[in-house]
Amino acid sequence: MRKEKTTEKLGSELKLLKTSIVILTVTILVLFIVCIFGLLTMDNNRVFISIIVVPIALSAILPSQISNMKKIKVELESINKL
Repeated sequence: MRKEKTTEKLGSELKLLKTSIVILTVTILVLFIVCIFGLLTMDNNRVFISIIVVPIALSAILPSQISNMKKIKVELESINKL
């Protein structure tokens, strides 16, 4: 699948993946902290209990993104060794 892609294309995909992983991680952490803060300080916990599902669901995306990033790194290393 990645054999026909150039080094520049793979490099740009790797940068995009790194950026999306950082943004997703920060978003998950902020959502989780807001939910925990809301659960501890607010009287109406139902909203925060239902919202806490969002960072948990978003965290399932991270392993696949990290896996794709590792695959691209391996592909770039194999191209550079040739």
